[in-house]
Amino acid sequence: RSGSGSRSRSRSRSSFPPCADVRSSGKLGPLAVTPIPIPPPQFKLCTTCRKPIAFASEYYQCSISTCNRKKTALFFCSVPCWDAHVPVLRHRDAWAETARAPTRDAFMKELEAEQDEPEPKEERMTDDTQTRRRVVSGASPDEPLPEDVLIVVSKLKAYVKARGGMSTWSDGVTDVLSRHLRALCDKAVAYAASNNRKTVLDRDFEAVLRKEP
Repeated sequence: RSGSGSRSRSRSRSSFPPCADVRSSGKLGPLAVTPIPIPPPQFKLCTTCRKPIAFASEYYQCSISTCNRKKTALFFCSVPCWDAHVPVLRHRDAWAETARAPTRDAFMKELEAEQDEPEPKEERMTDDTQTRRRVVSGASPDEPLPEDVLIVVSKLKAYVKARGGMSTWSDGVTDVLSRHLRALCDKAVAYAASNNRKTVLDRDFEAVLRKEP
């Protein structure tokens, strides 16, 4: 009986077709498993003190755009925490802006939408694309340069008033200062180009100012 039972069990096993091994089969590709995002206990952590910022609560952001980039955004639970980062990043004219954190459901929907978005493909650098980028990024020599005012009039008047208790004639002064700034920018651009750079940095202006009498 034991022998017949073992033969019947072996026949029952062989009656089913073998399962395909997804890992080794060339016809079936790898299974795409989309992970389900886990709801976090809070919206964000304060950048300064690491205190949790709850969902649907009020928090603070910096007015500088570089502090609000998608992958490196800064979040603050209070104005003192925001104020602590100002000297670190050397902001000169910044302020704290209030914002409202999303609800937990809205936050989870945003995470799911980000997972559904396809990843951007990296652009291959070729000779054609490099040449095209150089042409587009450079300004045409025939194109007239802008002659806009480069001075914030209200800030200028406030500084002159605080420095010497005087007033200033904004129209004439801003034209003179704007011409001076344009001349400095031209020299800084030339200095950056002489160093094979396409970005004008603070050290370019410092080098130009050191050369001036």
